[in-house]
Amino acid sequence: MSRVAKRSPIPMESATLRRMRPLRHRTCVVSALCAKVRTICRTQAADASNFETLGEGKRASIALATTVAISFACLDRTGMMVKAFAASTLVSAACGAVAIPLLKAVEAGQFIREEGPQTHLSKSGTPTMGGCFFVPCGAIVACVIAQWSSGVTALSIATLLYAAVGFIDDRMILAKRNNRGISPRLKFALQLTVGCLYLIWLRSTSAPAAFAKIPLVMGWTLPVGLAFWPLALFTLTAESNGVNLTDGLDGLAAGTCAAAFSGMGLAVLQQGCTDIALFSACMAGACIGFLVHNSHKARVFMGDTGSLALGGSIGMVGVATNSLLVLLITSFLFAIESLSVMAQVSYFKHTKKSTGVGQRIFKMAPLHHHLELGGWPAPRGGLQETRVVSLFYALSVIFSALGVLFAYWS
Repeated sequence: MSRVAKRSPIPMESATLRRMRPLRHRTCVVSALCAKVRTICRTQAADASNFETLGEGKRASIALATTVAISFACLDRTGMMVKAFAASTLVSAACGAVAIPLLKAVEAGQFIREEGPQTHLSKSGTPTMGGCFFVPCGAIVACVIAQWSSGVTALSIATLLYAAVGFIDDRMILAKRNNRGISPRLKFALQLTVGCLYLIWLRSTSAPAAFAKIPLVMGWTLPVGLAFWPLALFTLTAESNGVNLTDGLDGLAAGTCAAAFSGMGLAVLQQGCTDIALFSACMAGACIGFLVHNSHKARVFMGDTGSLALGGSIGMVGVATNSLLVLLITSFLFAIESLSVMAQVSYFKHTKKSTGVGQRIFKMAPLHHHLELGGWPAPRGGLQETRVVSLFYALSVIFSALGVLFAYWS
């Protein structure tokens, strides 16, 4: 009879090893994410080391970030704003390295309008809803640096509520698999609701006389009384929609918002609103960190989640400090974009009603698409997307500088 080999008994896994198994799994996941972040950071650093080989979009982003950092360093003697800006930039860029693969995994791809510029059709499928990671980064970093002051905390919560409105719209777009999200009326109502909630909090925590007059120049003021609050609600909604309309090219909304936030931060700093100035610096940093992934060619779009939040946040900074005229100057680029759409729609409806054939002022609205398609004053062949973005960056920096000068002058 052949002997049957005895099998050695299988060792039982100890209770300690069983408890350590989930811990080892989490450690491996964290290590993989850290390695991914380090790889992306080394790639970005290698690209930045050779400035000439970068595309025009990334060169414009680097120039904008440098301009913002220098302005903070020169005009803020405490150095807190440049530190807040740098911290928020690093956190936002690192979170983007982790969030973008997750957005790809859930198939959060952008749907491109067929009636838009044909060169944009190749962007279809690029992950959207990037506002989900960089807007909270800016808000949380601001709260930490400001030590959770009531003003910054309220600004952050309201900013995240605006982001939630955009998130609902983005999710509906993905669910319907087209570029139509929630209805414009519902979006407008939600924006008004968030604005009203913030203004109610601001009214309850501020002296009534603080918002009875709007500062002008040379010590002059414009008495508005209770009319300030409807005007403030209009400002918040207009800013939110203005940035939403500007978000049409790679890096355009993020870069122009970074310039607007830096201008508002420096403007309110001289009023003694240090916490709100730090909030503005953090949001500017979050935008610059997002540009690491959003500049041409974009690997992620901010979506309405980002654009509605950024516009509402800029508006709330101006309203909270009673700096409506400074806000108008600093964010004048968003007003131009909004006015171009309003003029296009109004003229088309008027000509169609009077002549039966609708006519257009611009080749396509908003204005950045008009320039991209070769409308006046652009060359006949149109400007490249990166050229339009660089032009708008320069304009936004000029408007922000004018806003700061106006604030110091008044």
